Amino acid sequence: MQPFMQAMTFRHACKKFDPQRKIPAADFQQILEFGRLSPSSFGMEHWRFVVVQTPELREKLRAVCWNQPQIADSSHVVVILAKTAAVEPGSAYVKQLFGRRNLPQEAEEAYLAKYAAHNDSEIAPYMNTFAWASKQCYLALANMMTGAASLGIDSCPIEGFSKHGVEDVLGVDASQYGVAVVVTFGYRAGEQTPRLRQPLEDMVEYR
Repeated sequence: MQPFMQAMTFRHACKKFDPQRKIPAADFQQILEFGRLSPSSFGMEHWRFVVVQTPELREKLRAVCWNQPQIADSSHVVVILAKTAAVEPGSAYVKQLFGRRNLPQEAEEAYLAKYAAHNDSEIAPYMNTFAWASKQCYLALANMMTGAASLGIDSCPIEGFSKHGVEDVLGVDASQYGVAVVVTFGYRAGEQTPRLRQPLEDMVEYR
């Protein structure tokens, strides 16, 4: 079996972590790197990774995450924040990231105009900036989980939380960020719930 398929087969939403097993620092750094290297729309890197380490803070976080035990029992907890104000057209951040390409001024201005036009026609009519940025954060989330699986490390994506509650616990500046998703990493313990999927033919359409 190919390594990528092995990782995909191994990965599941781990509900029971072994609280005694900790991820080696080098492996966890690699998981964060998987997130950092992920693609994003226009290359805006819409994410910020908050690693919640102290037991006291994790207990507070658990209280606003439907009291899910993964928050306390996993080796590492990462809250992925979606950048909001920074990725608005015309911001200094957007100009800085486009500036990394070292394009001629005319080409850079054309890209900035295209970015603004895309926001006006494809983002603003259908969703707010937070929703769009959160979509990009899920690209990083998927790569982190699959990458972790390739290292034999389990994960669990968590959407069962109070957005404002998590932001309050972490002291997030809501004018700049919004909580996109929480994800836990560690090693499975005991029997896990089976992973269920529909047949491929039920979800693929050819035209």
